[in-house]
Amino acid sequence: MTEQRRQALVVRGGWEGHQPVEATELFIPHLKSHGYDVRVEESPAVYADASFMAGVDLIVQCVTMSTIEQAELRGLCAAVEAGTGLAGWHGGIADSYRNSSDYLHLIGGQFACHPGVRPSERTGEQSDNYVSHTVTMLPAAADHPITRGINDFDLVTEQYWVLCDDYIDVLATTTQRVREWDPWNRPVVSPAIWTRQWGKGRVFVATPGHHLPVLEDLNVRTVIERGLLWASR
Repeated sequence: MTEQRRQALVVRGGWEGHQPVEATELFIPHLKSHGYDVRVEESPAVYADASFMAGVDLIVQCVTMSTIEQAELRGLCAAVEAGTGLAGWHGGIADSYRNSSDYLHLIGGQFACHPGVRPSERTGEQSDNYVSHTVTMLPAAADHPITRGINDFDLVTEQYWVLCDDYIDVLATTTQRVREWDPWNRPVVSPAIWTRQWGKGRVFVATPGHHLPVLEDLNVRTVIERGLLWASR
């Protein structure tokens, strides 16, 4: 008897600086090797297709900013509440659909800022926001299937300052330092890797992942690959 393959839906688009096509193509072979059939959509319109969404085991979303229609959002929320997993990284999930507070409620954390280098060193390029920082693993990460065996690691990339609620289960954090040119006057800790239970569904978010060089970092890639499988129905 042939084992039934699971269904993954990749939804990508939005701001091109996050390389939504290249980034998602990096992880599609991983999903296929773990028994998923993968459908790729270039907009969230598919979320409004209730009959299709009922059979989706995992949504991998990579849509930075952009907008979502009410029927699409209702379909996404209904699918997750019924058990479909939702997973993503960086702006593709934590800076999506700023027009919708209900989407922010679903995810549990929202990009607010990525403070950059010293103003005198800025050139107007994306690299203005690339800073050296540490992703710090919390005790809960030691035995979690997403983060087991991964120690603190350093990156030079965008460091997300995230606004969040306490219904997320945080596996790793990152701390924004106090610098002489910034308006805050004490260090700020933000979640860097978290999960969330929403109805019967699981949500996974990793804030590192600005572009391919970050996604190809062994720690980042491992966390995301595990997170996709963990979130799935």
